[in-house]
Amino acid sequence: MTGDAAESAAADGGRYGLVLALLVAGYLVGALATDTWVSLLTVLLYLGALVLAIRAARLGRPLVWGLRVGATVGSAGALAVLLSNPGNGFRGVAALWLALILGITVVLVVRHILRHRVVTLQTIAGALSAYLLIGLMFAEIYTGMSRLGTAPFFANGQVPDTATVQYFSFTTLTTLGYGDFTAARNAGRAVAVLEALLGQIFLVTLVARLVSNFGNERPPRRGEDG
Repeated sequence: MTGDAAESAAADGGRYGLVLALLVAGYLVGALATDTWVSLLTVLLYLGALVLAIRAARLGRPLVWGLRVGATVGSAGALAVLLSNPGNGFRGVAALWLALILGITVVLVVRHILRHRVVTLQTIAGALSAYLLIGLMFAEIYTGMSRLGTAPFFANGQVPDTATVQYFSFTTLTTLGYGDFTAARNAGRAVAVLEALLGQIFLVTLVARLVSNFGNERPPRRGEDG
């Protein structure tokens, strides 16, 4: 790696190590505790990851402000729902909003790391962050489906709390398929299959490609900054 390339990588790499730490903290908090304050902390951690991804993405100012305002207003609404505990319908909508936040963060992270001229540790951290984001996003989707649906989401009527949906999401994403939790309805099964396919495609195409090119500089594509 040349000196100029190293400088460019350091400047453009983004703080994906911190993003990864926030996401791991969010996962552990949700997996180990179920109190209301835990849900509030999780929302703040996800919002922090989005803010860092927006800063790294080098978007136009109007889009940056739009994302920041939308994320702030929507997250404030989600926090209000979690504090007031109005019922399954509102909590389901709040979960789907969090899924949207996580999905936007995935897009921003992947968009940015694919523009890295040199694959660095920050690039790898960004790819791992995106992988975690996908699992957390689907966990929120499952939560929203269970809250908004009239029938139990899991077969045998297991309670879809935060720890359970995260466990189900990541065993699906990694295709471990333990079988202790399965979706009871066609909609849940379809989303689970989509998550499994997305997880495998992500690992085989993006993560494997980045790891194999670690430390190497690639030529700029048309339209990229030098």
